Amino acid sequence: MPESTLSSRTVLVTGATSGIGYETARQLAEHGATVLLHGRVAEQARAAADRLVAEAGADPDRLCTYGADFARLDEVETLAHKVVAEHPHLDVLVNNAGIAAPERHTVTADGNEIAFQVNFLAHYLLTCLLEPALTSDPGGRVVNVSSTLHRTASIQWSDPNRARRYSRLAAYAQSQLALTVFASDPRVTAVSVHPGVCDTALLPLYAHEGVSPTEGAANVVRLCDPAIEIVNGSYYDRDARVEPAPAATEDRTVKRLNKLADLLVGRTT
Repeated sequence: MPESTLSSRTVLVTGATSGIGYETARQLAEHGATVLLHGRVAEQARAAADRLVAEAGADPDRLCTYGADFARLDEVETLAHKVVAEHPHLDVLVNNAGIAAPERHTVTADGNEIAFQVNFLAHYLLTCLLEPALTSDPGGRVVNVSSTLHRTASIQWSDPNRARRYSRLAAYAQSQLALTVFASDPRVTAVSVHPGVCDTALLPLYAHEGVSPTEGAANVVRLCDPAIEIVNGSYYDRDARVEPAPAATEDRTVKRLNKLADLLVGRTT
């Protein structure tokens, strides 16, 4: 990848303190991008930035760090306002932060099932609030790090919290389907990508072994590159563009999901 295409870019990576997020940040930094690293707490993000400087020779002047717990929507709002104030022009948002749904049904202080909130609703809110920065120049894009498990999912419209019938795999898959559907939203050009089954904290949901996070991250970084043309709503399985689950491209589903998400994050449109 020629360095020049990414070297003038400013990219925010959520969940950049470990796994695919950290590797994505590292590869972007190596290509000369200005990287905004998000962690659940500010100290973790700063530690990740220090590692990038020490291990990858990243330029400390091109790294910025932010903390926000995605299980708290007020922290997501604060993060967005801070980013827009400090970086009124943002080229790419990588929605990567994610958790495996816990064994027991868990609800956040905001009243949402935790995997649905951390993996989808927080990214929905963040993307909406960062829209002015992402669209300040043409070419801004969003890369949602999704999962092939979105194909097994359904969105429980009347019970998105899955309070009645909870299964951690179904809850996780629902969050990934929502993230994949959200890529078809017309407000900001977005794609979603299944980076491959990688050896990260989420591995037990998929298999016993996976490829390295470095390999998975390369599939994410490729989509951040302005030299790669993207079509809004596209879905990639690693580096190949394939059809997502049918629901992911249905206009009706996109509108319905936006309405549900606005309600759950307290946005009035």
